[in-house]
Amino acid sequence: MEKIIRLISGITGINTRQVGNTVELINGGATIPFIARYRKERTGGLDEEQIEQILKQNEYFTELISRKETILGVIEKQDLLTDELKQKIEDTWDANTLEDIYLPYKPKKRTRASIAKEKGLEPFADIIFDQKNIDIEAIASGYLNDKVSSIEEALAGVNDIIAEKISENPSARERVRNTFEESAIITSKVVKSKADEAIKYKDYFDFSQKLDKCPSHRILAIRRGEKEGYLRVDISPNAENALKKLKYLFVRGNNKCAEIVQAAMEDSYSRLIKPSIENEFAGLSKNTADISAIDVFAVNLRQLLLAPPYGKKRILGIDPGYRTGCKVVCIDEQGNLLHNETIYPHKPQEETSMEMKKLSSLVSSFKIDAVAIGNGTASRETESFVKRIKFDRELQVFVVSEDVASVYSASSVAREEFPNYDVTVRGAVSIARRLMDPLAELVKIDPKSIGVGQYQHDVDQKLLKESLDRVVESAVNSVGVNLNTASKHLLNYVSGLGPALAKGIVDYRADNGAFESRKELLKVPRLGAKAFEQCAGFLRIDGGKNPLDNTAVHPESYHIVKSISKDLKKSVEEIIETPEVLESIDLNKYVTEEIGLPSLNDIIKELEKPGRDPRKAIKVMEFDKTIYKIEYLKIDMELPGIVTNITNFGAFVDIGIKENGLVHIYQIADRFISNPAEVLSLHQHVKVKITDIDIDRKRIQLSMKGIKQ
Repeated sequence: MEKIIRLISGITGINTRQVGNTVELINGGATIPFIARYRKERTGGLDEEQIEQILKQNEYFTELISRKETILGVIEKQDLLTDELKQKIEDTWDANTLEDIYLPYKPKKRTRASIAKEKGLEPFADIIFDQKNIDIEAIASGYLNDKVSSIEEALAGVNDIIAEKISENPSARERVRNTFEESAIITSKVVKSKADEAIKYKDYFDFSQKLDKCPSHRILAIRRGEKEGYLRVDISPNAENALKKLKYLFVRGNNKCAEIVQAAMEDSYSRLIKPSIENEFAGLSKNTADISAIDVFAVNLRQLLLAPPYGKKRILGIDPGYRTGCKVVCIDEQGNLLHNETIYPHKPQEETSMEMKKLSSLVSSFKIDAVAIGNGTASRETESFVKRIKFDRELQVFVVSEDVASVYSASSVAREEFPNYDVTVRGAVSIARRLMDPLAELVKIDPKSIGVGQYQHDVDQKLLKESLDRVVESAVNSVGVNLNTASKHLLNYVSGLGPALAKGIVDYRADNGAFESRKELLKVPRLGAKAFEQCAGFLRIDGGKNPLDNTAVHPESYHIVKSISKDLKKSVEEIIETPEVLESIDLNKYVTEEIGLPSLNDIIKELEKPGRDPRKAIKVMEFDKTIYKIEYLKIDMELPGIVTNITNFGAFVDIGIKENGLVHIYQIADRFISNPAEVLSLHQHVKVKITDIDIDRKRIQLSMKGIKQ
């Protein structure tokens, strides 16, 4: 374990004490949010990203140790495990090097070399490989038998044996691997018979670039084209350099045997080593591209989940449409459906006056606080229609992304929540709830279905799920969850819970009423002390017996607050109501072996602003009132917009019409940026200029250069 901790420290740049303590916490079942928030003294204040780095490296080395045990077992069964080989395997901490060592011992199907060995040609191959001056034909004739009919056949078998021997040599593989690292070029060419079908991959019909310079989105696009059968892809290094390195290793002298070895070496490179290392680098480059794309997706998802909430207010949600009408719903402060109907304010029905009266009546009857309109078809027209109505109160009108409302409306979650309503009603409810609390609504949907990234269907799905689940978990726990109102879907992501315990909490709540204290969680079936430790600090009870239950102060630290309360001669309630009294506190007085200044500072911040929500305040987006369709756009027109998606190559911006425009990375800022996320974030309000319009392809090019934001 000490060796692994040193290795992780070297890779991450985090000192060994911090790594060791973090690994111990992880192995003990602690979650990343819990460690980052409540174990700062143990980790030295590591953030979630650093803890995740340690977690991933710990998983890698744990899997590597398991792989070593498997390899040692296989070789031992072959009775080929020497002390030297065992030590070599145990001292290896690189997966590729480990597999290179194992390769000669790895059980394999019959190969050309194994067939030649079956014919008795291995001793002859060893003689040739020594590269001494010998009478090759005379020696070869001694190996002719009923399986080997000629000297040519014997030499062909020798070539196969030597080629495989070279291909299994760890030094040979490492030198070729180094050549790939130095000079590998990725090349793609169109399959000529499919050129017409492959038009969307036109940029890659005859493409080549140094592999380590090829951006992730190109790697993923090329691999998708290859998978669909439109492109042929090759990764090759400088072959001359690779062969020189191999010749230096294996070819000795200047005789007939050396010539045979060199020919076998060249065959080994082209037939065995190069394809094997090419597969390795194809996988490595794809994995690197996957991670890059997943990172973009994760950053976007986090921003989307932490989008500003309108809060627990009554919302009128509208899923707009023309011919089929606009589906209208009214929901209460808890997101419960109060009313639904369909209105027809647009063509062909255009019952404007009557539908205005309907909405006005609904707003009054259900005491509506705000209107949420989906941003799809007929969105701008519906927004304009609603803003013309004279309501009996001040109402803010928000245009809300409906990207995932359709996903939710057709899901089993929606069917469970609203078994008696169709998908149109469920979709409108989702739009309304998304305004109220984006996080609470979006956790009901598979994160990869949210679609804020690039190539999510092309990347490693296991890696994608793990990364996005961690993002959701981090977002949920950073905000905190109301224990008495949260859905099981939201509770599922609370540190230490999961689907079974989340359902158990909801069931307990249904049977026993609202929780009155965090301690009551221990009465939930199968929710033990460990789960309580992990989850309690992230769950809130509004109006409970103990005011600390509605804060991020962990129950394990309540005694600290009691001590502070006693010293100040004020109740906890009084401290929360008059937090300025905390300024006189000397925190050093409360430091213990378990609780240090980092945690004490967190406690004080929480008492000053109990249950504070880290999300920003929501703002209404005002689009240009004259622009409704792509046909209304003109080159050089400047418009307000909102960022809806960020990729490695640019950002997509909603300018108030059905089609989003693309701001290429080189058009985002007046200075060079390597990543759009350096400048932009999801839901950011921006000003853009129209630079190109393709009405037929529904594509809009935008620029932010030279525009004051």
